[in-house]
Amino acid sequence: MRHTAALCTASLFAALLLAGCSTGPKTDAQGFVVDPDFEKKLQEQLLDAKPGTVVTIPAGKYALTRSLSVAVPGVTIKGAGMDKSILSFARQTSGAEGLLVTGDDFTLEDVALEDSKGDALKINGTKNAVMRRVRAEWTGGSKTSNGAYGLYPVQVTNVLIEDSVVKGASDAGIYVGQSSNIIVRNNRAEGNVAGIEIENSTAADVYGNVVTGNTGGILVFNMPDLPVPGSKTRVFKNQVVANNLANFATKGTAVASVPPGSGVIVNSNDDVEIFDNDLKDNQTANVIISSFYSLGFEATRGIAAAYDPFPENVYVTGNRISGGGTEPGAKYAPLKALGGGALPAVLWDGFANPKIAKPGICVQNGDAKVLNVDGPNKSANPHIDTGLDCAPATRLPEITLPAMMTKG
Repeated sequence: MRHTAALCTASLFAALLLAGCSTGPKTDAQGFVVDPDFEKKLQEQLLDAKPGTVVTIPAGKYALTRSLSVAVPGVTIKGAGMDKSILSFARQTSGAEGLLVTGDDFTLEDVALEDSKGDALKINGTKNAVMRRVRAEWTGGSKTSNGAYGLYPVQVTNVLIEDSVVKGASDAGIYVGQSSNIIVRNNRAEGNVAGIEIENSTAADVYGNVVTGNTGGILVFNMPDLPVPGSKTRVFKNQVVANNLANFATKGTAVASVPPGSGVIVNSNDDVEIFDNDLKDNQTANVIISSFYSLGFEATRGIAAAYDPFPENVYVTGNRISGGGTEPGAKYAPLKALGGGALPAVLWDGFANPKIAKPGICVQNGDAKVLNVDGPNKSANPHIDTGLDCAPATRLPEITLPAMMTKG
């Protein structure tokens, strides 16, 4: 009797265990949750959302065929984790991006956006945008056919991107454009053309990020055909390591001219501080400072009247720089001899505004040398520039955001 009772107990336990294992969602051969109504219900939730609405994405991988959009303010989309709640656009048949947001006070957190036809997440013309623990990825690797941008706030006031992962973007993994008051921190960008790009934006702090395996690591750009200029960016406490990926951007785009092996690039931007970073093994140069004239980009929409093509007041100090410069592209390879077989830590194209006495290109970074390429004279006299031992009169302030954005 005791033996029979034990067998019954064991059988009951096994049945309960099997029942517990079968409570998860049913999936198809590709691992997508089988729920024919999921996409429709999610679209309805977003369309019907009101300020304060929290839309929850349960754990699982969900196939979507159309773009999602959020137009009302105060909406939060929250999942169970960036590797647990996955919105896949691999089967997408309509829409220009994965998720488009035009409402203020938006938060996306603990969600993955995979394989969108265009940008993974675009936030346009809003204020107070938070992206926290978000993964944007093209799972087939680094391809020109991938979407241009992973996390893409543009014309946004107050931006926070933190603890996120972006892989495979054919332009920039994390791109903040024409925006102001920005924090990009503690993210990982890998396998993109540009890992992180701050473009025509004002007042940005970029710190605590791991940027590796991209074509270019961190870009601070000012482009000529956009309505607002940018300045005042701090790039600090990042790991910018071995960004040597072959450039796979679409021809004619600005980032198509980024040389593989670029660590931090400042192009035509003013008031930029690069400090306390680990810059290592970027095989063209760990830091590049350049003007629009070296970019090789045609401004097809015209050049804004107020556009300043020259970088000014760029300060490089206190970074830990090692390796790199040994395998630059053909454009710079002949200059390796000036650095003893490798390009120096900092590369400057030498273009400066003739109306300004001093451009404020300042490098106080231990024994780091600066190679002035002498771009204005078509590299007739490239040389190690020893006249850049200077510092800005004042340092840029820390960026602060509204408290409600940083509570997550």
